Amino acid sequence: MSDIRVTQTRSAIGTKPKQRGTLRALGLGRIGKSNVLPDRPEVRGMIARVPHLVKVDDANETEEA
Repeated sequence: MSDIRVTQTRSAIGTKPKQRGTLRALGLGRIGKSNVLPDRPEVRGMIARVPHLVKVDDANETEEA
């Protein structure tokens, strides 16, 4: 199973508490912080709740570059 790298690109200030909680569950807390997570439906569902705050890349591509 592959991994994805999730990076927070925008601030959580002014967002709803549920969206802030989703960012925390993804392991993010401030702009520029990234986390490598497994590419599973549960993780993709969390990302779908906050697409305007994060950027998603393939973790394998970023490690090789």
